[in-house]
Amino acid sequence: MSDAIALNPADAVPPVDTTPDRFYDLAGEHHPQQGTLLGFWLYLMSDLLVFACLFATFGVLSRSFAAGPTGADLFDLRLVAVNTAMLLFSSITYGFAMLAMQRRHIPGVLAWLAVTGLFGLAFIGIELYEFAHLIHEGAGPQRSAFLSAFFALVGTHGLHVTFGIVWLVVLMVQVGRFGLHAPNQRRLLCLSMFWHFLDVVWIGVFTFVYLMGVLP
Repeated sequence: MSDAIALNPADAVPPVDTTPDRFYDLAGEHHPQQGTLLGFWLYLMSDLLVFACLFATFGVLSRSFAAGPTGADLFDLRLVAVNTAMLLFSSITYGFAMLAMQRRHIPGVLAWLAVTGLFGLAFIGIELYEFAHLIHEGAGPQRSAFLSAFFALVGTHGLHVTFGIVWLVVLMVQVGRFGLHAPNQRRLLCLSMFWHFLDVVWIGVFTFVYLMGVLP
């Protein structure tokens, strides 16, 4: 009987599959691509709340001039229109970069990303010129609540564009070294969403801050 119930140790415990493919995909990633995109969408939603608070603050304080200059006294709509065009053109050129990515044309991706970065730098340069001019005219953020809210909103957007330019340069280096493999394509897609998000926010700034600001 002991022989009848005796089991081969190898048959008693089934072998455990310890190969990496059981826990990871072929690219060696331990999370799906959709996880990164979902996380980035959540970040954009949180950033949207930040800008919503800044817009609301500006809306409350936009008429608190403290006997100082108003938007009609300070804003140069022609300069702001040029700055707006720089950012909108950068959004178009980034779209061309994404089209080149779909064709897996690395030189085209790098060229359009470089043009996008130049438009972004032009936008930041004009914005810094505007800030320096306002401060030189005595209309710094400490002059009134209106100007404090203005510098906070527009400056926060400018910081985001600056971060986007740095991110863009890093991606250009990565694409140049490693090509358009799946992680780089995912990063380019995330930066595309971020860049277009900044364009949408700036349209709100241009309308709500500048155009409405010059009204009597």
